[in-house]
Amino acid sequence: MAVTKELLKRFEVLASLPDESLDQLASQSSLKMASRRAVLINGGHPTDNLCFLFEGRLQGVDFTLDGREVGLYFVEPGGFCGELGLFDGEGQPESVIALSKSQVVLIPASALRNVMQNSHLLVERLFTRMATRVRRLSAQRALLGLSSTSARVCGQLWMMLQDQEPLNRKEGVILNPPTHQELGIMLNLSRETVTRVFQTLQSEEIVRRDGTSKLLILNEPALKQQFEAGDS
Repeated sequence: MAVTKELLKRFEVLASLPDESLDQLASQSSLKMASRRAVLINGGHPTDNLCFLFEGRLQGVDFTLDGREVGLYFVEPGGFCGELGLFDGEGQPESVIALSKSQVVLIPASALRNVMQNSHLLVERLFTRMATRVRRLSAQRALLGLSSTSARVCGQLWMMLQDQEPLNRKEGVILNPPTHQELGIMLNLSRETVTRVFQTLQSEEIVRRDGTSKLLILNEPALKQQFEAGDS
């Protein structure tokens, strides 16, 4: 399937660009299918493309000195990654993998740079996105510094709840929550450890799963209290 300006308009960061700019980007972009665990961005290596997610789910990952995988962030449909190369040509320090079968639009960094020269709004949105990601990565590092496994898991769930759309946040709903394995990767914990924490949270009626697509936060104050208690 060819990339069209209508497809590019589905991405919020690009939606306000004039048709001429969108046509220019579309003509140089490509659509790629990625299987589960496929590497879309190889961390530490320069990349020529930004990756915009059309369908599926991606995750930014890095590795500890002893080779363990640590999850840093998720990319949901409508999101993008690989933007650091726009500004320094060095690529992303982390890798990005597909967590499920995914479709991505690859846009050459050179093409996007040309469009950025005539769109202050696009530049502002890219910098805002980068600032948001830096703040989240800083918060993620703080979580990893906690020795309490329960505090880590509760903190991760609390942060995910804050990132939900306003209605879901108000109702205490986390859509498409990560699996216990994925949470373990993000928190440098084993899947079994995450499962034990969830069993405790469920028995205390703090959280409840609603199928695989929703995690219900039944007692937000208790969740936040366990997070903020940290190692105390």
